Amino acid sequence: MNRVIKFLMISDILVLTSFGLITPILAIFFKDDLVGGTILMAGLASTIFLLTKSFVQLPFSKYVDAHNYTTRVRWLIFGSFLISIVPFIYIFAKHIYVIFLAQVIYGIGSGLAYPTWLGLWSTHLDKKKESFEWSLYSTFTGLGTAATAAIGAALSQYVGFTFTFILVGVISLMGCVVLFGLERRKDKLGILFGINYHKKRKLIGGKFRI
Repeated sequence: MNRVIKFLMISDILVLTSFGLITPILAIFFKDDLVGGTILMAGLASTIFLLTKSFVQLPFSKYVDAHNYTTRVRWLIFGSFLISIVPFIYIFAKHIYVIFLAQVIYGIGSGLAYPTWLGLWSTHLDKKKESFEWSLYSTFTGLGTAATAAIGAALSQYVGFTFTFILVGVISLMGCVVLFGLERRKDKLGILFGINYHKKRKLIGGKFRI
């Protein structure tokens, strides 16, 4: 498994696992702890996130495809950072409209990070290990999310929402920090020539033959 795939996987495991702590209890938080919070408003908050993400990611994917590796990594870091600050917004929210704003930020961050992450992942999969690396990613993120669902509910009940949101934010920020390792990758040839796993290149006599 190459360096880029490792960093992308670790980062996403941290982010997805951390948000798995609060996914089961967000509707309860919205309903019980916020002015104007109802089950309907909780559903609307999810809709706002999904609509924002959908509207952002499609045009942005066209933009990011036209840029180099370094630019993609920086957009991925920025998008991941926006996602990471959302739990901290929840802490200070007193009204459901603040949650709506947080969901817009969450949607923008996801719309920037998701297509960029997929693009980097797809072009750096190891040849003849594509299925294994996808399965490894799916297994780790699935197990992490499953484990944290129960833990998050317990933390919220016995320690409180604030502590849970702080924990989610910190772990998510750790996932964002991991992405800085991508900028120091050792694959210099990939940076210069845009090598991806779909193409075979051989270095013969100091020249590349495609």
